[in-house]
Amino acid sequence: MTDSSENVSRIHKRYTLTTFTPSSYYVSLLISIIVVTATVIISNMDYFETPKNLFFVIPISIAALLITQLIDKRILRIEYSKIVHMSAFGNLLWLVTLLSGLLSAYLFSKPTHNVLLVAEGMLLFASFRIGIFTSVVGAKIKTAWAISLIQPMSIFLAFVPSNLWVYTLTDPKTITYGLAFYFLGTAWTILTDRAAGKIQSTHKILQAYVVAATKDDPVPMEHIMESRSQESTVSTFQIVFRGKDKECRLVLPDVHPGPFHPIGGSNITYLIYKNLNSSAMVMHSISDHSLNLPSKSQVDLYLSSLLKSSRINQGTKCTKPVVVQINKARSVGFLFDKTAVLILSLSPHGMEDVPSFVKTELEQYAKNRGFDKILVVDSHNAMGKEIEKHDADDLLKSAKSNLDTLITKDKLPLEVGFSNSDELHIEADDLGPGKVAIMCLKIGDEKFFLGWADANNMQNGLREEIANNFTKNGYNLVEICTSDTHYKARVAKNKHGYFEFGSLSNSSDASSWFLQLAKKAEQNLAPSSYELLQQETTVKVMGDKQFEDYSKSLDRAMRITQGFLIATTALFIYTLL
Repeated sequence: MTDSSENVSRIHKRYTLTTFTPSSYYVSLLISIIVVTATVIISNMDYFETPKNLFFVIPISIAALLITQLIDKRILRIEYSKIVHMSAFGNLLWLVTLLSGLLSAYLFSKPTHNVLLVAEGMLLFASFRIGIFTSVVGAKIKTAWAISLIQPMSIFLAFVPSNLWVYTLTDPKTITYGLAFYFLGTAWTILTDRAAGKIQSTHKILQAYVVAATKDDPVPMEHIMESRSQESTVSTFQIVFRGKDKECRLVLPDVHPGPFHPIGGSNITYLIYKNLNSSAMVMHSISDHSLNLPSKSQVDLYLSSLLKSSRINQGTKCTKPVVVQINKARSVGFLFDKTAVLILSLSPHGMEDVPSFVKTELEQYAKNRGFDKILVVDSHNAMGKEIEKHDADDLLKSAKSNLDTLITKDKLPLEVGFSNSDELHIEADDLGPGKVAIMCLKIGDEKFFLGWADANNMQNGLREEIANNFTKNGYNLVEICTSDTHYKARVAKNKHGYFEFGSLSNSSDASSWFLQLAKKAEQNLAPSSYELLQQETTVKVMGDKQFEDYSKSLDRAMRITQGFLIATTALFIYTLL
């Protein structure tokens, strides 16, 4: 795996923590109400021993919760959903404090009516609000201090007997522990924000990320990323197949989809597909996240450049596809005059992005064998981990053998047919807006099919199931590739951060979609010529260093957070003992 892919993977692991919220704020609201009710019941039953007050204080406490949530929303000027999520977590922290007190009393045979613990839980809740308001919402520390007690104190006064207010809030232990929690929360927010290193602010990145993820507003994050990006020249190759009335294309851009939806070029594969009249297969090149476009303005610049592509080759013939399998590694090759197209895969075993040294070595090998160009496609059609050295070596061996074989093959007349899935009206959240497409190539007297899905990878084994279905119906599917789009139809709360094709779509449905398109592409066959186009574009790309800085910043912030969690937990346990 390349450095940028490693850093992106580390960043993703950190930011998956931000997805640990209920899918709907209604769920968080219900959790808040249930937790507050449980806090009131436990406090009155076990700490205050005043169970008769429950029917009176529970509704008042819930009212205090709901009113203070609206007050928070008005002061902080953020979405009500965020307010409710934060409220649910904070109140849950208070309830855990009370339950821990009961557990401590049971284990150490101590009295359960330690009413000071109720006040301690309230102050722990308040210190939690300081950290959340400053890091996620972007409030200043002074503002966070000023409003941190609004909700906890309001709920506290609603259910704690009035004769205990002065005692619990003025007790030296309560004040000492409360100030300690406040100090820890404030120190945490200052130190984690300054952990950014070369980046302006850890919290600003987190806030921009949350805005992008929850409001589909990429502007703050794109501004940060573009300001730290560097200009680079990227190439884009197209093989345009032109029939009598129609044309379709294989597109191989050097730019890499990403970094994440909806930032920058996360949906660039569909935008290329759409700009080329929905008749293009946008393949995954041997590239990594260092070639991410950081903003929509850079995406627009890149897309406009495709209209100025230069023709570097043309013809009417190509070889039949060559398939070489070595252990797990498989390569599929076509030869157009002296331009070879190689598609690499480890399916069904899966892999991460093909490392760049594979492309570099193959380009040199092809040059030594007399090829003009070699276009190497990462099929990206099975989930896997970082490619191991022996698998990368097998990919190289397979691809080199393929090139050696292609040289010996005859070039034959070419007919091409294409079909996209627009008329199928597919609804699948594990596909990007380009959905799926099929290209039929009749080379000589044989027909070969190439499948494409606008998706971020495929579930292991799906490619084989679709291919087997083609074989049963007398069709030869040489390969299926995905675009590696980073578009997401909805938030994926899983370890990958996205839904690979086949994780939501039924495999039999997917097989049916491709087979229907194959039949339609076959009907659209027509004698075709081809043109090889190339375009070099100067755009800003994110580069390796930017992802490395983000990754290091988050690692430092996480280490600081872990230290403060240990300190806060130790202090809390001390108060119990």
